[in-house]
Amino acid sequence: MLTFFKKYKFFAVFFLILSIIIISVIYQIMIPKKVLKVYQPADVSSELVDTTLQYVKKYHTIADFSLVNQNGKTITQDDYKDKIYVADFFFTTCQTICPIMTGHMAEIQEKLKDDNQVLLLSHTVTPEIDSVAQLKKYALEKGVNDAKWNLVTGDKKEIYDLARKSYLAAKDVPYSDNDLVHTENFVLVDKKKRIRGFYDGTDPESIDKLLEDIKILEKEN
Repeated sequence: MLTFFKKYKFFAVFFLILSIIIISVIYQIMIPKKVLKVYQPADVSSELVDTTLQYVKKYHTIADFSLVNQNGKTITQDDYKDKIYVADFFFTTCQTICPIMTGHMAEIQEKLKDDNQVLLLSHTVTPEIDSVAQLKKYALEKGVNDAKWNLVTGDKKEIYDLARKSYLAAKDVPYSDNDLVHTENFVLVDKKKRIRGFYDGTDPESIDKLLEDIKILEKEN
């Protein structure tokens, strides 16, 4: 019997390895692939959606935009073409949730510093205060990497329309110059300009979930 096993040892090892590979492949096939939801206006609380969009169930994407970053450069969708990105809304003089959110954005920037697929985009909601110079000062204070993260200012109505009609991240109220969008939402956007997740920008656990979801989204793309 011992002689038999010695004689066919090579074949036994070969079939053992082959069996392990086959079982592994079958296991991988049977495990459902994680896929992030594509969010539509109809999926989001109606108070966060413009009344003209509340019943939209498909094809929602982030609208085209033209804003100016901390370096005075015009930023459009073309700068985010074929990129995954995280968007939020803040203002430099905010002393409540914004410092926490900016800190978490900086954490995301650091953890994904070598990941060329992912960018960040922060919109000021007080463009009348947050000039290019003010954004640049803030960017330097917060360690913003210009190649990774744009802080943008511009037309206030355009920014507020983006928050409410594109990113679905702020309460839908009639626009006015005295209005102030104040939202903790981080929004994950895929390479097709679709919303793939909402996260509490003040919550460390939510940030961890965002980072996990980015990895899932990268595999999908």
